[in-house]
Amino acid sequence: MAKYMAEPYKIKVVEPIAMKTPEQLAAAIEEAGYNTFLLKSKDVYIDLLTDSGTTAMSDNQWAGMMIGDEAYAGSNNFYNLEKTVQEIYGFKYVVPTHQGRGAENILSKICIKPGDYVPGNMYFTTTRAHQELAGATFEDVIIDEAHDSQNEHPFKGNIDLNKFQALIDRVGAERIPYICLAVTVNLAGGQPVSIKNMREVKQLAEKHGIKVMFDATRCVENAFFIKEREEGYQDKSIAEILKEMFSYADGATMSGKKDCLVNIGGFLALNDPDLYQKATQLVVLYEGMPSYGGLAGRDMEAMARGIRESVDYYYIKHRIEQIRYLGEKLDAAGVPIVKPIGGHAIFLDARKFLPHIPQDQFPAQMLAAQLYKISGVRSMERGIVSAGRNAVTGDHHYPKLELVRLTIPRRVYTYAHMDVVADAVIELYKKRDTIPGLKMVYEPPVLRFFTARFEPIK
Repeated sequence: MAKYMAEPYKIKVVEPIAMKTPEQLAAAIEEAGYNTFLLKSKDVYIDLLTDSGTTAMSDNQWAGMMIGDEAYAGSNNFYNLEKTVQEIYGFKYVVPTHQGRGAENILSKICIKPGDYVPGNMYFTTTRAHQELAGATFEDVIIDEAHDSQNEHPFKGNIDLNKFQALIDRVGAERIPYICLAVTVNLAGGQPVSIKNMREVKQLAEKHGIKVMFDATRCVENAFFIKEREEGYQDKSIAEILKEMFSYADGATMSGKKDCLVNIGGFLALNDPDLYQKATQLVVLYEGMPSYGGLAGRDMEAMARGIRESVDYYYIKHRIEQIRYLGEKLDAAGVPIVKPIGGHAIFLDARKFLPHIPQDQFPAQMLAAQLYKISGVRSMERGIVSAGRNAVTGDHHYPKLELVRLTIPRRVYTYAHMDVVADAVIELYKKRDTIPGLKMVYEPPVLRFFTARFEPIK
């Protein structure tokens, strides 16, 4: 018997990857200021920086690229994308954008007024940045279990209804334009939200006239966990679960670069015709015509086909099982990871991995840098650097979770690559006591984790 599920695809095209010496790796991470975002792709062996836009597209998607209708308005590919979103997700209106943050920007501008509050199940970096730039204050209303890396709650992405109600009571429903519900929750470790919780959030929001907007970036992964873990859904298809999930939303932002299986693209989906009209006005200003929104026709075609491919059970089952394979190897070796294992990545708990490094010396940032230095494996920090600073006081946000994300691209790497990653992390864990902290030597004013630079503390 195989120890794991074989890939439900065969490899047609290969891309050589870098094999660097230890000296070359050390020089590269130093040149990058100990920030894995600033590494050159040519210097990376196994790239687990992100699953965003790193998907290997199918032959069917590439075939679709050849029938791109590049008309400036009314592209055939737009209507195919619109029909696909309506059929698979159930929304009435679709506004294409160049990627997810384009949709976040438009949603924030059409819904938020200065002084508003936007609750959500843990922040995401670009989402919160757009909300704050529009004048809102983000409020985390996720359940407490989400902040504990070792808690095995099956739906750690759930909204705490008492926290949501408390915010409504404190600031008034009129100052809450919508609640942002992420499926799954990235910074909690790729943790899902239950159908029951989505239904209850919708009921509470509707009672107070508050809209529910999904961050739907990894909705297929969320649907898989519902099928696996939630009573009554074992016999439902992924497509059926998705349709019910989105029935509890008034709209959604989508980065197509994740669960839509493409390298670029996204959209804002809505049910309200008035919001849709406002969105089409702004997409012209920031992105392009409402029928392309910053995308070529061929990219919209690839996304439409990717959405349909993504609901295949064997595709998503393989994806989740490959991630679990890596997580279980690390867990068996005693490496501290976020549990339960989530949908798109394995998250190393840097607090437990490097307990001797205080949080303001950026332990997760250093852990990611050291992993690259010994193996050429690129990961990313999801802790104090990503959390940024308080807009009023200028102090660091100190999140309870200080994590390194090993993000698995879709349909790209094999189980052999997962073995290499596991061996490298385990080797690093054995000599963790020798790893020093970092100091920040350059900090941009917004989304600092992308371009900040660091030096080791000697």
